[in-house]
Amino acid sequence: MHLLYNGALQDSEAFGLKLPNRGLAFGDGFFETLIFTENRLRLATDHCQRMQQAAAALYLKLPERLATPEALESNLANLATGNRLPTARLRLQLWRAGGGRYTPPTEATEWLATAEPFGADNSPIAKADFARETHAIHSPLSFCKGPQAWLYVRAAHERQQRRLDEIILCDAAGHVAEAGAAAIFWVKNGVLFTPSLESGCVAGVRRAHVLRAAQAKGVDCRQGLFLAQDLLAADAAFTANVAAIRPIHQIGQTAFHQDSLPSFLAQGFAK
Repeated sequence: MHLLYNGALQDSEAFGLKLPNRGLAFGDGFFETLIFTENRLRLATDHCQRMQQAAAALYLKLPERLATPEALESNLANLATGNRLPTARLRLQLWRAGGGRYTPPTEATEWLATAEPFGADNSPIAKADFARETHAIHSPLSFCKGPQAWLYVRAAHERQQRRLDEIILCDAAGHVAEAGAAAIFWVKNGVLFTPSLESGCVAGVRRAHVLRAAQAKGVDCRQGLFLAQDLLAADAAFTANVAAIRPIHQIGQTAFHQDSLPSFLAQGFAK
């Protein structure tokens, strides 16, 4: 397999990161998970916008090779084709260059992209429940991936220990935020609900896509701070991330009806 390091295609077996590395030392950076399929980078514009916002929040400058949707797609397409993967799950990790301590020495960014085969899993989530040990935390960086990754590791550990198919995070005040690795949506009386970013949820690219698709179909969409009982009173619920949309069959002891999901969810990704 090959990887991309600062734009250069390299053999992953022979690759090694140089030290010092601020990503390892301080978590001084962020990451994106992307899907390449049908010779396109899925939702490239949304990914690029979130990357620009994350870089600004961390006082970083995006490399030119990643700074536009076209450049991002072109460079990551080279990684997928270099690994002979017509459909690939890509991970793009970015961190501040140089060493130093807490004080940032530069705005320059280094980056690493890796690829693996991808197959969509749109299967229903049989059983989900609310997390007991971990809360979502709203911060200036909670909208992007990476700075609060420890939170999702803890949630995934709890999901595994409780033998759940999905876990749902709430903030400390009890407002629903998101699933363990996806946005969460629910439908009540034909209205589509999803937590606002103030809950501490990630500003998911598929979250944005679902909201656009719903609004284009004239669906009433509401974002806000909602309690667990609001979700449990829904007619249907589902999760959405860049990889898949998955209906939820049950949260705790509450069952949902898949036939109440909006029809536009079956139409696939916007090109």
